[in-house]
Amino acid sequence: MTVLIQRTLAVLCTSLLAVGVAACGSAVSSSFKGEEHAIATVISNLQADATAGNETNICTKDLAGTLVNKLSSASGGCKQALKSQVSEVDSFVVSVKSVHINTANGQPTASALVTSIDAGKTRASTLLLTKEAGKWKISGLQ
Repeated sequence: MTVLIQRTLAVLCTSLLAVGVAACGSAVSSSFKGEEHAIATVISNLQADATAGNETNICTKDLAGTLVNKLSSASGGCKQALKSQVSEVDSFVVSVKSVHINTANGQPTASALVTSIDAGKTRASTLLLTKEAGKWKISGLQ
């Protein structure tokens, strides 16, 4: 994955940043229940943290340890890598369309199909998540 962690998760999900991905607080839908709701909430939290420019929360609460470690290898570490990318995002509005959870192989993982608006065009992306210490965290972008 590199290339500054796929251009810092495609500039944090190209306006997802923040994976807010869940869009300024609109990512969490009542249509999601249980673990799916927890995943949509993580995306919403990323969105809120990106909107607020809170790179500390993004690095410590929203992103998986493996991704943080990769971003930390960049000059200035995780927070600096995110700070330079967040400033390039035009819109933090994202919608979670669907969530798929995989519990095979012992380590729970998930993928969330999200859409965002980039340069006036709707863009679909898939966020990858993993469960760490009982909490869902964003581990990549597909």
